[in-house]
Amino acid sequence: MPIRRTVLVLAVSASLLSPAPAGASPTGGAPPGPVTLTESALEGVHGTSPDVTIRNVLTVTAPGAALRVRLSNPFGGTAMTVRSVWVGKQPSTNAPALVPGSNHRATFGFRHAVTIPPGASAWTDPLPLAVRRGDHVAVSVYAPGAPVNDHTFPPPETATPGSFTSAGPGDAGGDESGSAYGPFAPGVLWWADAISAFSPARGTIVALGDSITDGYNAFGGGPRWTDVLAERMAALPPSRRLSVANAGISGNTVSVQPNPYDPTGQCCGPPAPARLDRDVLSLPGVRYVLLLEGTNDLGGGDNAPPAPAAQVIAAMKTIAGRVHAAGRRIVGATILPMCNAAGGPKEQARLAVNQWIHTSGTFDAVLDFDAVLRDPADPTVIRADLRTDCYHPNAAGDRLLGDSIDLAVFAR
Repeated sequence: MPIRRTVLVLAVSASLLSPAPAGASPTGGAPPGPVTLTESALEGVHGTSPDVTIRNVLTVTAPGAALRVRLSNPFGGTAMTVRSVWVGKQPSTNAPALVPGSNHRATFGFRHAVTIPPGASAWTDPLPLAVRRGDHVAVSVYAPGAPVNDHTFPPPETATPGSFTSAGPGDAGGDESGSAYGPFAPGVLWWADAISAFSPARGTIVALGDSITDGYNAFGGGPRWTDVLAERMAALPPSRRLSVANAGISGNTVSVQPNPYDPTGQCCGPPAPARLDRDVLSLPGVRYVLLLEGTNDLGGGDNAPPAPAAQVIAAMKTIAGRVHAAGRRIVGATILPMCNAAGGPKEQARLAVNQWIHTSGTFDAVLDFDAVLRDPADPTVIRADLRTDCYHPNAAGDRLLGDSIDLAVFAR
């Protein structure tokens, strides 16, 4: 590598490792630094990778160049050895073929392989790849024998993350034709949990949430509410645009407690306070956190009883305090109706938490998602035309949530 190019790459790498300053001007001038273009928070470890290549597909929410990809091993009991990673652009999630000439082999400190200890992550070096908002980025990872740290969920019908698996053994990351891969597995991602880049966006909003943020059961032919928010951000004047990173995990809880649905804790990610550093504060360019959690705590399940309002409020206070201590702003969203009986303990707890969100002054701004979706005739349920089930909006409900967000809360 020529000396000039080495110095340039090292300079870019060093700057990408520096967080964006929290006080950077939103009104113009140089961008605040690298931002996170997309995210897929990992939920647990499920088995060991066979001798195959996984082509993960994530959609970016802002333009950028000098892309970097983060691979993580947060739950593995052993180190994972990544033998090869390739990153390219994919014209459609329906087929594994890549845009010709877009696929680049990634390095980690100028090496093609990297070993990631348990609980750790590794960023690639900057790649000579530029993207526009809405582009699909394919991250092909060859790590046979590695613990499978994954994100797996029933996905929304559009803007769907997912992956392809190679049909045979060996490293198929360099295959641009896609002929080495089987069918698309929507909602299944292994190891790749964030993409960052230098971007004209002035920073990142991270949506920290559960299945309502993850996109579970958002049926009806539309994107998740976070994708709607990203669409609206792209229509703003350049000096006001932000990327949006989705850190939703289905079944997640906002408080530190046993998971209501899974005694192993591997279905639904660690509770939000336990994953706040990895899934939010460690990401490049984060300026705002949008918190929508508490449904699973208040609802309970076979593995944990319904949580009292005080437990949920205490967890939200903890999260907000840590976000503020890190120099970021936090926006709180009220908890959606859950089909709980009017006057019953679950509904009383939900209303108490929402009242506290509105009045406590803990958050820098409040989004009243409850008011947006509740049925005027029965405020204990989401409107029938906007829901898939008692907890989850459909695509129309997600569209309404995304459109209801006052973008002025992200202007500071």
